[in-house]
Amino acid sequence: VQLQASGGGLVQAGGSLRLSCVASGRTFSSYVMAWFRQAPGKEREFVAAISRSGENTYYADFVKGRFTISRDNAKNTAYLQMKSLKPEDTAIYYCALDRNPANWYIPTTFNYWGQGTLVTVSS
Repeated sequence: VQLQASGGGLVQAGGSLRLSCVASGRTFSSYVMAWFRQAPGKEREFVAAISRSGENTYYADFVKGRFTISRDNAKNTAYLQMKSLKPEDTAIYYCALDRNPANWYIPTTFNYWGQGTLVTVSS
């Protein structure tokens, strides 16, 4: 499985961005999908995750009510809609996939990763 993340950029505080993650292969619907982020000098942290069908979603407390994760299995694509962005949201955002991650909140349990897309939020 190969992942291609896109949609990052420079945005002012309060603005919005939508990240996309396109997966290769024909079994995208068999994978749990998640977004993580890593800011300079910090560890990679969980942002959001979505179940295989898209029925269940999970969010880090710091993005609840601002970010929405979704997926379109017919397009092998997952999304992260980000609103009310803050300077502290500045980071490289990574999409990750795994058939059965042991812990959806821990990055090391995901086997497949996109290359990351940079989100910069100016104050």
